[in-house]
Amino acid sequence: MASLEEISALMQKGRAKNVKVMAQELLDQGLDAQTILDKGLLVAMGIIGVKFKNNEIFVPEVLVAARAMNKGLEVLQPYLIQDDVPTVGTAVIGTVKGDLHDIGKNLCTIMLKGKGINVIDLGSDVSATQYVDAAIENHAKIIGCSALLTTTMKQMANVVKEIEERGIRDKVTIMVGGAPLSQDYCESIGADIYTPDAATMAEKAYTILKEGK
Repeated sequence: MASLEEISALMQKGRAKNVKVMAQELLDQGLDAQTILDKGLLVAMGIIGVKFKNNEIFVPEVLVAARAMNKGLEVLQPYLIQDDVPTVGTAVIGTVKGDLHDIGKNLCTIMLKGKGINVIDLGSDVSATQYVDAAIENHAKIIGCSALLTTTMKQMANVVKEIEERGIRDKVTIMVGGAPLSQDYCESIGADIYTPDAATMAEKAYTILKEGK
């Protein structure tokens, strides 16, 4: 019988195919998708994150684990997103220019959709112009920027600048997140909201869209 501990261990080893199979097995055993995500995949990713910060593992191992997590998410996503949730607004999200990491952004996409938010996912390596073009085109009230590297998180300042120059600063809320970020950094570049995880990001985005800016 599959277990949360087992899927976590497999994900840490980067066993993508096994993670995908076990995610389905856990669903078939009656576990809900949110529990599998929170206590299986996210626990594993948290361990990977700590090991990465402590230089116990390196970028290749992180990417392999992230790929395994994506396979698990493929199975869980339909259960995490409720088809009958009414749309409350639109958010444009992506990983900033020069950064190819997408695991955090992908989690945000799922969580946002689960809150009934229409998500325009621009993928990774997204330029400031691409963010703003998409926001204007889709009448988005939220722009979400993700980064995993200290070298790429600086691109977020360019996004804020582009938004200001294009005249939509008063129309959008700029949300930022990622491992190297902090509330202080968010404030220093003139962004609006920093969140430490995808669930908090989705909750705050929902509140913003429901209340209006």
